[in-house]
Amino acid sequence: MTFRVDDFIAGWIGGASSVVVGHPLDTVKTRLQAGEGYRNMLHCILTIYRKETVAGFFKGMSFPLCSITIYNSAVFGFFSNTRRLISQYRHGDGRDACSMLDLTAASMLTGLVSVGLGAPVDLVKIRLQMQTQTVLAENLHLAGNVPSGSSIPLRSVHAPQQPLYRGPLHCISSILQADGPQGLYRGAGAMVLRDVPGYALYFIPYTILCDLLTPESLSDPHPCSIWLAGGLAGSISWVTATPADVVKSRMQADAQQQRKYRGILHCIVHSYRTEGAQVFFRGATVNAIRGFPMSSTMFLMYELSLQFFRSF
Repeated sequence: MTFRVDDFIAGWIGGASSVVVGHPLDTVKTRLQAGEGYRNMLHCILTIYRKETVAGFFKGMSFPLCSITIYNSAVFGFFSNTRRLISQYRHGDGRDACSMLDLTAASMLTGLVSVGLGAPVDLVKIRLQMQTQTVLAENLHLAGNVPSGSSIPLRSVHAPQQPLYRGPLHCISSILQADGPQGLYRGAGAMVLRDVPGYALYFIPYTILCDLLTPESLSDPHPCSIWLAGGLAGSISWVTATPADVVKSRMQADAQQQRKYRGILHCIVHSYRTEGAQVFFRGATVNAIRGFPMSSTMFLMYELSLQFFRSF
């Protein structure tokens, strides 16, 4: 089997494109899942726009633009090379079409490996996206911002002028100081529950739909087929992953001064008891809408880049 570097480069290009397209709705999704005071998707969008203008939708984008491009490069490079390796091992030729079992194994392994890179990236992105959320007065007291004996009631107060983090590097530094290196992997367990089945429901539908939409006379799928298959695969994957994504977002948004979840199980039980089963589908509509343009852009740029590199 030949190890191919162009899969990693194409994944990097696709990742950068998808971040620019999907970050505004990703911010809305995070606020809906881990924030407070939003009635629905439209109310969340209007609230962000009124309070923070258009710039609010791109809060925290600089870090994922740098990091998620590397993350997607690793994901697509690892998936493509692993799929060829499995095909080579089972069938003797890495160029043979993968069976459904091969595709599932490669997808799930990719989901598992992706958490190593993706958990810190998601954690920092979510902490930055949640900067304008309310904090509790008692937490301000614990942080030393409210004098002892203050008569301020124990309720939510806004502190928009004093963001906890000045930027991605300060956020990473603060997490390391408060929780050590393991703090960067808060919510990683929930991310495994999301990404292992999530990547199977990402790459498998894409492969099936691409094959169905590509005539047998063509060796490479048409860009329109790639765009449609990628978009539908993204929507399917994100909607089915929403319950685990809600838990992951809540765990990662649970900052030191506001810590209320002891672990994944406690987060699930607490969320269910306080907000009902519907809380685990919060942001599903945003995920479905956001998943289409992000994934269609990701796969389209990935495949077109590969075709370009391999044309020489």
